[in-house]
Amino acid sequence: MTIQLTSALRAWGTPGFNDTLKHEVEGLDYAQLPLYQALSVGSHVLEGTLDAMVINASGAPGVIQAKVGIFYRSILTGCACADDPTPVNENNEYCVVRFDIDAATGEAEVQLLDE
Repeated sequence: MTIQLTSALRAWGTPGFNDTLKHEVEGLDYAQLPLYQALSVGSHVLEGTLDAMVINASGAPGVIQAKVGIFYRSILTGCACADDPTPVNENNEYCVVRFDIDAATGEAEVQLLDE
């Protein structure tokens, strides 16, 4: 699945780049992001809870590299038995990813960073 960050590409070099990238990342399909690989507390990602923060961005020949922090929530799923006393609690999760945005097409690759 290709990630398209064309609005961020168009905003590159302007004061609105960070806000545009943040908005585009928050609108991505969760399956496009490595959220499950980054889980530290829960076992299931809750959709609709993503908040992105642009940490930094820089240009290199042919590519824009953007480091983005992603805040989201997870739950730890139980056995789903009727008498399971375990409450469903939402957990705060966080990860840092790097987007490599092609400077010609806006196609991006995402990589989970170990931070």
